[in-house]
Amino acid sequence: MIEKIQQEITRLKGLGATYVDTRWYPLEEQNYLLMWNGNLKTTASSRESGVGIRVLYKGAWGFSASSDLSNLSALYEKAFDNARIAAERVTFPVRLAEKDEIQAQFESPCQINPFDISLADKVEFLRTMDEKLNQEGVEQRISNLNFMRKKIVFLDSEGSQIEKLITEVFSSLQVTGRDADGDSHERKFNLGRQGESRGWESIDMNIFSENAERIVKELNQVLVADNCPKDDRSVILLPGIMYLQTHETIGHALELDRILGYELAYAGGSFVTLDDFGKLRYGSEKLTARADATLPNSPGSFGYDDDGIPAKDIILIDKGILVGAITGRQMVEEANARARKRIFQESGGANRATTFYRVPIERMTNINIDPGDDGTLDDIVADTEKGIILDGDRSWSIGSNREQFHFGEEIGWLVENGEITDVVKNPTHKGNTVKFWNSLSAVGNESTWQVKYVDNCGKGQPNQIMQLGHGVPACRFDNVRIGE
Repeated sequence: MIEKIQQEITRLKGLGATYVDTRWYPLEEQNYLLMWNGNLKTTASSRESGVGIRVLYKGAWGFSASSDLSNLSALYEKAFDNARIAAERVTFPVRLAEKDEIQAQFESPCQINPFDISLADKVEFLRTMDEKLNQEGVEQRISNLNFMRKKIVFLDSEGSQIEKLITEVFSSLQVTGRDADGDSHERKFNLGRQGESRGWESIDMNIFSENAERIVKELNQVLVADNCPKDDRSVILLPGIMYLQTHETIGHALELDRILGYELAYAGGSFVTLDDFGKLRYGSEKLTARADATLPNSPGSFGYDDDGIPAKDIILIDKGILVGAITGRQMVEEANARARKRIFQESGGANRATTFYRVPIERMTNINIDPGDDGTLDDIVADTEKGIILDGDRSWSIGSNREQFHFGEEIGWLVENGEITDVVKNPTHKGNTVKFWNSLSAVGNESTWQVKYVDNCGKGQPNQIMQLGHGVPACRFDNVRIGE
């Protein structure tokens, strides 16, 4: 198959194509199980394979894909024809940033292939978790397992050949109950990075049991708690909500295609402009954010992107100043041309497609916040006069250009004079993105830093669901509006 792909790439180059690449998926499989109140509601498995082909001709892309590989030449012809037709209408010719020829392999760390585990063992795990969640105060209990595995072979007309084997494991527990007024509340646990690999070994019974007990206890605290006050306070975000704050107001806002206006029809653009790089004070000096696809054992670490660029650790915000973006080969060249200066030196290696029949677009890798030197969570709390600790994503609303936000959390703990006092229900916080990040007054140390997994990041038309991670510490922000 590889030899046939190479022959077709060479043939299209001979016909005048500027660039050709191919992503061949010999295997892509998924297994999903969901248990609800002791009943196995869903058990689904899928398996597919196929090839996706991109052709660049006179500044325009052509694409074709199929799971039927019986006539490979016809698929390449289709991609080439699409590029030739698009070239007649192109207004901004595509150019690709330089890259090296690469021969490489990458395999995500996995000790036990989850697809080798029997259905009976997976169901038994869910039943065990359901029994632990079946406690007083809990009306609805949900547990799930989600496994993904894909083999990808990438070849291009610049001589690169990269083979990847990616394994993903996601799992969550959720409990729901009603308070005295009949209003519903929830508490969740989502699996994040555990150790150095993410195969079936990630499904650690001790970790899940501890967190099952914790979320049931916290749900029952919420059910009898008072409502979150409407107030201006210091807000301490734990990783369970800090990851979403980072995802929505840094990650999506700094995707370069979005900054250039390519996402406007679906999920909005970005308030960031090309003029802002190197100038905009995005946050306080305590904020350093990065797109780090080299972070060990995370869904946002994939070895090489779908342009054949090696994984990189790119600083996005350096001590509060905006310096970088989430980029691929095409958009860095377009951005530099539009700005009439060299903002980006090279691709950031963040161009990815969710599967073989979708085209690669700029996607988040691991969008992380560096841990700080403000101590443990206890240290931050002790240094807070009037605040609230927030955890758990319950709802979110984002401005069309990521310029503002409103988040609802599952649980809050009030802080008065350096001590945690009461649990509150229905906590929320809102703000203007730049003003909010500039109010960052404390960043927790390594002990507060956790890698949270995201398995459902949507972007693009047609929509592409991508997996990634966020390494984030506990952070405090001052003078934030809560409870509205």
